[in-house]
Amino acid sequence: MEGQNQSMPIIFYMIALPNHPELQPLFFTIFLVIYLAALLGNSLISTIIATNSRLHTPMYFFLINLSILDIFCTTAAIPKFLQIILSKEKIISFYGCIAQMCLFSGVLSTETILLTVMAYDRYVAICQPLHYSTIMSRRTCILLAAAVWILGFSNSTVQTSLIPRIKFCQRNIIHHFFCEIPAVLKVACSDTYVNNIAIIIADVLLGMVCFLLTVISYTYIISTILKIRSAEKKKKAFSTCASHLIVVTLFYGGVIYTYVRPAFNNVLEADKVISAFYVIASPMLNPIIYSLRNTEVINALKKLLGRKLYPNI
Repeated sequence: MEGQNQSMPIIFYMIALPNHPELQPLFFTIFLVIYLAALLGNSLISTIIATNSRLHTPMYFFLINLSILDIFCTTAAIPKFLQIILSKEKIISFYGCIAQMCLFSGVLSTETILLTVMAYDRYVAICQPLHYSTIMSRRTCILLAAAVWILGFSNSTVQTSLIPRIKFCQRNIIHHFFCEIPAVLKVACSDTYVNNIAIIIADVLLGMVCFLLTVISYTYIISTILKIRSAEKKKKAFSTCASHLIVVTLFYGGVIYTYVRPAFNNVLEADKVISAFYVIASPMLNPIIYSLRNTEVINALKKLLGRKLYPNI
């Protein structure tokens, strides 16, 4: 199929459930419930932290940033997908697709760096506890958060700015839930060599470097915890980083599969399932993971609910 002139209207057909049209109402309900749960959970976590002065620490400051990113992540993908499920045409415009890619790629890049910063925060808290307040000062945390957002969305801007240079056919079928860069590149009608190189560079500079830094941080953390003699202190030290470690494992599992795996291992259905997990399920699970394993958050939630239910007490 020959590529059309880029000035012609370009349409992307989102065919996420081609073989099961009868299941679309069920999927609509499931995705809507998950989206609302992700919004509620992350908004609740942010509210709990913001309204409780005891949680105004670096760890919870970065957790608010993670919650905001999770809200952006689900909002970038799910509402449009819900609209596509209900519509007969199942289309998204070229610039709508670009906008979705830009926002989602920015969130993904930013979250990758943020999880590394959160791992460093846990490293300082456990391995350098006497210097924690000095190293992770308020000013440092704000600068780190700003750098995380700027670097993440700068990478997204570079990646998505390369998309318009590609020739696309007038009608393109994307077998995915949303416009993700690897999925869109598969339907290009011209060479995507430059885009693939840009993705590899981003994988190395962001993905692999952040992953290695996170692994190094946890190597020191685990080594330090194992040296603690008291079983109670050892358990307490591990509990402060267990939630973050679970979130990191879930996040990197999906991202590495989608962006770093060999190009010849190309299974569309598997791509959709994995992407749906770290775009839809992970933002919903993150608040649950952090709240269920954190007594401070649970106590703050009880206090907040008590204040709402019994304001005069």
